Amino acid sequence: MTNLKLTQTTLLLIGCIVGGMAFVTPQLVRADTTADTVELGVENDLAENDPAADDLAADARNERKQESGKRTAVILPLKEDINPLSGALLKRKFEAAVDSGVDVIILDIHSPGGFTSVTFELMDMVLDAKDVETVAYIEKDAISGAALLALATDTILMKPDARMGDAGEIVMGEDGAFRYTEAKSRSVLAQKARDTAQATGRSLALAEKMTDKDMVVYRATNTRTGEERFLSDKEHAALADADDWELGTPIREAGKDMFFIANGRRAVELGMADQTVSGKDQLARVLNVQAPIPEVQRSWVDTLVLILNMKFFTFLLLLIGLVALAVELSAPGIGVGGLVSCLCFGLFFWSRFLGGTSGWLEVMLFVMGLLFIAAEVFVIPGFGVAGIMGLALTLGSLVMASRRFSMTDGGVDWTSLSNDVALVLGAFLAFLVAAIFLTSYMGQIPGLSRLTLQAEVAPDSFVVSDSTPAWQKVQIGQTGTTVSPLRPGGRIEIDDMMLDVVTEGDYVGPGNPVRVIAKQGTRVVVRLIDDSANV
Repeated sequence: MTNLKLTQTTLLLIGCIVGGMAFVTPQLVRADTTADTVELGVENDLAENDPAADDLAADARNERKQESGKRTAVILPLKEDINPLSGALLKRKFEAAVDSGVDVIILDIHSPGGFTSVTFELMDMVLDAKDVETVAYIEKDAISGAALLALATDTILMKPDARMGDAGEIVMGEDGAFRYTEAKSRSVLAQKARDTAQATGRSLALAEKMTDKDMVVYRATNTRTGEERFLSDKEHAALADADDWELGTPIREAGKDMFFIANGRRAVELGMADQTVSGKDQLARVLNVQAPIPEVQRSWVDTLVLILNMKFFTFLLLLIGLVALAVELSAPGIGVGGLVSCLCFGLFFWSRFLGGTSGWLEVMLFVMGLLFIAAEVFVIPGFGVAGIMGLALTLGSLVMASRRFSMTDGGVDWTSLSNDVALVLGAFLAFLVAAIFLTSYMGQIPGLSRLTLQAEVAPDSFVVSDSTPAWQKVQIGQTGTTVSPLRPGGRIEIDDMMLDVVTEGDYVGPGNPVRVIAKQGTRVVVRLIDDSANV
């Protein structure tokens, strides 16, 4: 019965997690993103229910566009640091906006930047967008990675006093202090900035200066052709016709030992921004789009994902999931504990899927860990390599799914990684403490006592009938003989009764005498009598 119970619980957990990731995630992503495209919400809902409605929705958009003579647009806000979670949410909104058929996607940027890898992904997403104009609208600050993201758009519109630039890459050292990354990493970032500027028609030198504080940028003039452009000292030294280029005074914002950063007025003068605007009303007129421009607000799914990705709620999900799993294993059948455990682990991986920190690899490792642990319990006697590997895979998958670390200069952000490991191990240690408490006092706690079967004390006049199950008849201290291998579950014979039992983890061969040492509900625990040989 114990083997059957463990099998049921393991299959339930695997089914909930894998099935939930395969079905629930796409449904929620699709429902969320279509609802957030404010202007086209009704049309998208129709198209969701009936694929044939796509043509009707497109016709309706075209009719409105023709009537107004203006293009359609949507605003996607980015007003936080760039991290795997915020990046994943912005990607979903951007893809939904592209699918909705709008003409212009406006990124409302007010961000200090963030993860380099996530920034590169967002830049590639914007650069690869087809049949849609991308616009960066900067009301206040687009610093570091946010400036590079703005650089990837087709059009940059800024308020006069807004700022853009300063994209030098920094990393936290082992001493906890921030410092600039090594030359290898800076070279990749500088080349990415140059390639992006070339793709969007902006100054390569000023774009690179955002990432390199050592170079100096000049306004240069070709003495033969009269052409003017911005050149860095590095570029000028590498030119084959360097003698034909006369370097003027350095650009004030692009001098030695500083990263390029400029306000809206200056950015327009230098050609890094296209125009200054006073607000969103003028933004609509400049872009010739319908006003007011709908803005995609954070949905309840986004809010839930953000909450579940907080460290405190992550800790609670893991702790409650593990405790509920232990409660489920202590009771017969599939009960509340199993369902709660499935809900907690399902929410954990679902929120990591939508948050961009987890994929199918983490789910597969988690499932493999459960299978290894189940194999250790069902097949292999004792607790050995399979059990240790299962525990390592399970905890490791939870750490990977919760990761907040990134690869920088070929290394690992050990501070963030240690925080994730501490979070998962802390939840596991808290589970061990809770398990010890529940083992000792669960039967005495009102409400929880119903989740386990308690042995009833029979009155003196009570006579056990022949129909009473064997596990109720047997008493602690009775001895019997194994009729099948116990590894650790199996069958024994006591007083002509066949009984399903488990050992404390040891393997016991058939034909050996054993003694009943504990009972909890239908679970009967036996131990090999020491003076016998274990065959």
